[in-house]
Amino acid sequence: MSGTTKLLNPFQIKHFNKSILKQLSTPDLLEKLNFVKKTQSGLFQYLPLSVRTINKLSNLIHTKLQNELGAVHLELGMLSPKKLWDKTDRWQKQGNELFKLKDGKGNDFCLIATCEEDITDLMGNYINSYKDMPFIVYQLNKKYRDEKRPRGGLLRGREFVMMDAYSFAATERDSMDMFTRTNKAYDSIFQTLKVPYVKAWADNGDMGGDLSREFHFVDKTGEDTLFECSDCHNTTTQEKTESLPQKEGQEFGNVDVKYGLSKDHNTLICYYFPEGRQLNWNLAVKAMDRDIDSNLKLLSNDKILDIFQKENEDIMFANIIRVMDCRINSRSNFPDFPFRNYLKNNFGQIDGVSIVDAVDREKCTECEGGVLNASKSIEVGHTFVLGTKYSKPMNLKFMDKDNKLDDNYVQMGCYGIGVTRIIGSLAEMLRDPRGLNWPVAIAPYLVSICGTEDNGVLTSQIKEKLNQSSILKDNIYQSFEHNMSLGARINVSHALGIPIAVIVGPKSWPNVEIEVRRKPTTVEKTQWKEIHKQKDQEYGWKVIEPSNPQHLEKHIVSQEHAQKVIELLLHDL
Repeated sequence: MSGTTKLLNPFQIKHFNKSILKQLSTPDLLEKLNFVKKTQSGLFQYLPLSVRTINKLSNLIHTKLQNELGAVHLELGMLSPKKLWDKTDRWQKQGNELFKLKDGKGNDFCLIATCEEDITDLMGNYINSYKDMPFIVYQLNKKYRDEKRPRGGLLRGREFVMMDAYSFAATERDSMDMFTRTNKAYDSIFQTLKVPYVKAWADNGDMGGDLSREFHFVDKTGEDTLFECSDCHNTTTQEKTESLPQKEGQEFGNVDVKYGLSKDHNTLICYYFPEGRQLNWNLAVKAMDRDIDSNLKLLSNDKILDIFQKENEDIMFANIIRVMDCRINSRSNFPDFPFRNYLKNNFGQIDGVSIVDAVDREKCTECEGGVLNASKSIEVGHTFVLGTKYSKPMNLKFMDKDNKLDDNYVQMGCYGIGVTRIIGSLAEMLRDPRGLNWPVAIAPYLVSICGTEDNGVLTSQIKEKLNQSSILKDNIYQSFEHNMSLGARINVSHALGIPIAVIVGPKSWPNVEIEVRRKPTTVEKTQWKEIHKQKDQEYGWKVIEPSNPQHLEKHIVSQEHAQKVIELLLHDL
């Protein structure tokens, strides 16, 4: 067979139409630009561009965790046996979220959604003494969650890439130190992205433990709500936020009620709050001085009353507690009480507590001086102090300094970062009429070289020059459909979110034009401006500042010095 066969890139963008970009949702835009291919609801195949982006973010996480925490990288199996989840009673509690399956012998497994059980079981083979701790291990791989209504593309899928880390310590103090250090490592990761983020104290929820912190991108498209105090600047998630009305007992309208039961089901708890407000279950539990059956929180009032009546022979002698939200008063319009006969001596009441979700501009309970400002956000990371939530049921103990085992259960923490969730979030947040707009740290390519077919010699020459840079090597994009116009190639580069486009043409050669796609976020453009003052003549460097927000910043520079100028520009992006 004579001659050579040129392999075309099957993932090139064909029939590019800039005008339709604004009309596409972000998931559709990612698919249109060949980052992903959706196979079913919540399931995606990752194409070469997204693989590069995922790998860059993953490498950033690897570097920060290993260098700043000394974290050890491992990989657990994708299948987790039911017998481990039974020990922590999560097989049933989280059953609706798990993909469950049986092997050929009938044994039950699930695809991993999170790995507290598996990692605790594994570490039982290696932790014997207090001298073996503290340490932290992590993995970075795909996880699975049976989302009933996947939405937001990569934001909430059924298969996703996640980093999950786990710390092990002999004392609560060491465990808290690991928590603090991991949060600092998270700060370093998000600061490298140069995208504004917020840390918020959060509720541990079903994960257990007493302390957790979430990392959020603030954006109007987010499905979460954060509250920050105007005075003390304490920031919390909606589930964690306790607020006070501007004036206590100011609601005179209708009152809603939500029923709950104590764990022994002998006490009916009646939560009263203003109609139209949402009961905050965490605050509702906090208001009580006894254990609440949280498994019933999603049941309707009728079902809870039915359970209460069936498990108490005579309602007259049962205990009833009314919990009154501080926004209502005795003259508010209460619903009818469900029972006619009861003993007043068995009837209790708790007043002056806040049991509903906070709303914008209510008072902060932390300092009682500031007001709470609400903002929509996207959660992208979470850190937990777990205590002995998993080590106790899985009997993970260690020998102390006196060589005693006793009840020396290992103190644990867990930490997660949603890799594909971050990518989906940034695609949504940073996109503009031109298309995607990636941070430099995770952009699939840093530079594109745009020239026509006739300028092949010139584009090869500038590419060879840029490849001499350790920063730019292997980060140059030049995969365009044949017979595509120069303008279309530039538009494709911008749509893909590549930070720098180098435009090559015979009329301007040996100068090239550099268009800056990515705009600075958290840093000021200072370095390149200082160098420009010193080297403008030597580099033949001319800057064209945008005349309006619709235009891009441009730099005209000799091709001999293009590499240096591009590196300076990338540093400030």
